[in-house]
Amino acid sequence: MDKKILITGATGFIGRNVTAEMVQRGYTVYAPSINSLQTNNEKIVQCDLDFNNREAVKTFMEEYKFTDCIHLAWYVGKGLHKSNLNMEWLSLSLDMLKWFKENGGKRFLMAGSVSEYDFSYGYFKENATPITNHSIYGKAKAALDVVGNQYAAQNDIAFKTARIFNLYGPFEKPERIVPAVILSCLKNEDVRVSDCVKQVDYLHVYDMAMGIVTLFESDMVGAVNISSGEAVRLRAIVERIVEFTRSKSKVLWGVVPPSYDDPFVCGDNEKLRSLGWQPQFTLNEGLKQTISWWKENGKF
Repeated sequence: MDKKILITGATGFIGRNVTAEMVQRGYTVYAPSINSLQTNNEKIVQCDLDFNNREAVKTFMEEYKFTDCIHLAWYVGKGLHKSNLNMEWLSLSLDMLKWFKENGGKRFLMAGSVSEYDFSYGYFKENATPITNHSIYGKAKAALDVVGNQYAAQNDIAFKTARIFNLYGPFEKPERIVPAVILSCLKNEDVRVSDCVKQVDYLHVYDMAMGIVTLFESDMVGAVNISSGEAVRLRAIVERIVEFTRSKSKVLWGVVPPSYDDPFVCGDNEKLRSLGWQPQFTLNEGLKQTISWWKENGKF
């Protein structure tokens, strides 16, 4: 029997990897978007859908009656953590969950975020660390998590929250720190960064996607950290990129203000590992693979 699944955000950084893995596992993926996935795979059904048109989204879900949904779409543009658009996406996501239930939905996974947590704790464990982040982005994700879980429990839906931590890999936005440093190094340009003393939990996007898929297909419900379980100093990542690219670039430490003040961010991943997930990339292997991808796909 053919398995059908709705994946929102299928064209995104994480979504393209999740979509590829779900196809590998025998699903036909319905990928609503205004962007093309640029694939001719018959197991990926690309649907032209604008999420700003709520009535169109409702009609779409009524038409296809999905029993499975991985909801990754959200506003990820400039000023994400302070954007008022978080309210729009929270409201739409709750509506989508309601329409999902009304049309026979059974399994729903939402993309949560490390930004749900109170960053003052540093080390984050599901159901133990408070989800009381100060940003509207973190609060919107936490609200969807809390309300979604309660609604799903009352309506016989397996609701899962994949709490996504920092990640890197192919197709990341060039302005993010890892690709920005890689591109500067490949061009032998000065590398302009902050002091990079923060320690952060980083995971390759492929391993992130595999964690999401593993959680979705498991019997586990609730929130699960999709994280490496280890923190690495940003300065070490920059230094490894310089080494692996054999770049002549000069690193200008501290010329860019740090994005966040939190000195340490790490996620306990015992729940994820209990499902049989293991990362396929070490940090060194992942950085080398990502550098190779940018060599082939970057513009120099």
